[in-house]
Amino acid sequence: MKYFDYNVRVRYAETDKMGVVYHGNYAQYFEIGRVEWLRNLGISYRKMEELGVMLPVVSLTMNYKKSAFYDDEITIRTIFKKMSSVKIEFDYELYNKNGDLLTTANSILVFVNMETGRPIAAPQYVIEKIESI
Repeated sequence: MKYFDYNVRVRYAETDKMGVVYHGNYAQYFEIGRVEWLRNLGISYRKMEELGVMLPVVSLTMNYKKSAFYDDEITIRTIFKKMSSVKIEFDYELYNKNGDLLTTANSILVFVNMETGRPIAAPQYVIEKIESI
């Protein structure tokens, strides 16, 4: 599973006065996509945190192509790009119901020990799940 699609509907609170999704809300869509990609692979953010590992975003870039609007159903496509010993990287594509590409993005996250706040190697169970795709 190199990529995973997840659908959401744009809520009113995510838009500006013109009914257009506010640019800052796209990061939340990408987080939803990433969490669901991991969940679909059998990796739980909650479980990872219970085991003392967090996965903060250290880089996020976005390229806006077209607007998303209130009540649109959008598809968040999360694409696994690569993983090193301490980092994992994803690309994203957002589509509207007509299949129009709205936004592309890329994020890099680092595995971090929650107690020390220092980068750590990816947990073995995460490596095994990702190697299986």
